[in-house]
Amino acid sequence: MQSDVYLFGMVLASTSFLLKGGFLKPDEYSEIKEKYRLPGGETGTCATVLASLGVNVRVDGNHIGYEIEPLLREFYKDKSVQLDSMYFDKNYKGLEDYIIVADDVRSPFGTFQEFYSSGRKQWNMPKEEDIAGCKAAAIDPYFEEASETAARYCVKHNKPYVTIDCRYDSYIHRNAAVSVISGEGIQTHYPGMTREELMPLFLENGNGLTIITHGGKRFYYGRKGQEVKSFEPFKVKVVSTLGAGDTFKAGCAYGLLKGMKDDDLVAFASACSAVAVTRFPIPLYPPTLEDVNKLLHTSA
Repeated sequence: MQSDVYLFGMVLASTSFLLKGGFLKPDEYSEIKEKYRLPGGETGTCATVLASLGVNVRVDGNHIGYEIEPLLREFYKDKSVQLDSMYFDKNYKGLEDYIIVADDVRSPFGTFQEFYSSGRKQWNMPKEEDIAGCKAAAIDPYFEEASETAARYCVKHNKPYVTIDCRYDSYIHRNAAVSVISGEGIQTHYPGMTREELMPLFLENGNGLTIITHGGKRFYYGRKGQEVKSFEPFKVKVVSTLGAGDTFKAGCAYGLLKGMKDDDLVAFASACSAVAVTRFPIPLYPPTLEDVNKLLHTSA
């Protein structure tokens, strides 16, 4: 059950459409430039990027349906991503999403509300031996008590973990080595509050590094009792922002695995995300360590 990084979260099939000539307009025709059906989800994309960075990954999370299983097995068969902890359900189609991408915006849609409101809880409880056998982890908070259990196993076995978009008063945030909060997370949990208002609350309630991102704009990071710092993202030509946040999380997990200091981890994660937005789709063209280090060196 050994791995470099253990990931617990959402893995699914994503069909993405890159459009010509700008985003959709009501009652107007739009031309598809490129279309792909590939593994996605926050954890699926993170796993793909970490594998591209040379990391051995073990994945667990939601149940995988029969329409998704062949895609995942074929895609990951030659990559350092272990799928054997996941549950493959022969009686379930599986979860998919669809994303329209144009310019620097995207719009995802799917059946996530049904997935969570059905009451079926189609996700695994994490396996303690998987977490005991990793060096670092990344835990998404979307699976209720299962996500918290993964965090508790990490604490029990002294495994540092990254998380995203948790509430500041949650167990998962409090014990994370790195906690990333995006604009989407702010809108979900704290609509109407600013990053400046939220940063002290996250810092006071966290024991690790807190990062509040802001898309392609300057963002904040810091630790409780220390000076809050900011970082200006790398300036690149954006092709698609799809998966940028998932790639940032992968960069954080890599930095945690390698024992990077806070400033270096933030710069590395930001460089991963910057490389990712210059290409489409990320699963076929994920950032490599050479790509990221080249950008870091060029911008130094």
